[in-house]
Amino acid sequence: MHKNFLLSLVPALILSVALAACVSTPTQESTGEYIDDAGTSARVNAALIQDPQVKAGQIDVETFRGVVQLNGFVDTAVAKDRATSVARSVSGVEEVHNNLIVKTAERTVETVVDDATITAKVKTALIGNADTQAYQINVETRDGVVQLSGFVNDTDEKYTAESLASNIVGVHHVDNELEIKQLNP
Repeated sequence: MHKNFLLSLVPALILSVALAACVSTPTQESTGEYIDDAGTSARVNAALIQDPQVKAGQIDVETFRGVVQLNGFVDTAVAKDRATSVARSVSGVEEVHNNLIVKTAERTVETVVDDATITAKVKTALIGNADTQAYQINVETRDGVVQLSGFVNDTDEKYTAESLASNIVGVHHVDNELEIKQLNP
């Protein structure tokens, strides 16, 4: 009888663990929220690809609880504005934060290589620091300007990331667009 009782608890225990994995915390999405946000990002990316005024390859899309960030460097102000309009038209988008930076100057091969090196060094610094969760932080560099974007857990992480990026040789400026994850209203 005791063995049967314990066996009857196994499904309840499995269900409890599964449900606990789906619960969100103030800074961590539930499994359902994560899947919803991934789907929203995918739909925004697809819409940007289909729009002839936007070079989707220049834009990084991040989503947290329906808030979409558009990050990166684009060629024109028209492309920047159009990206916002396209993103807003996608189902599941609650709000759009357009952090796109317009950069029209042509770059030399040397500048492109330098920027790629800076990006790699910043990412390495973020990975090597216990106070930052590098997977939450997108890093893009253009002409020595580093843009940090994404959603992080707290202000300490946001400013630690900025400090790490600022201390990399070749960085002229850090545009810190990191947002603190917020509770649902």
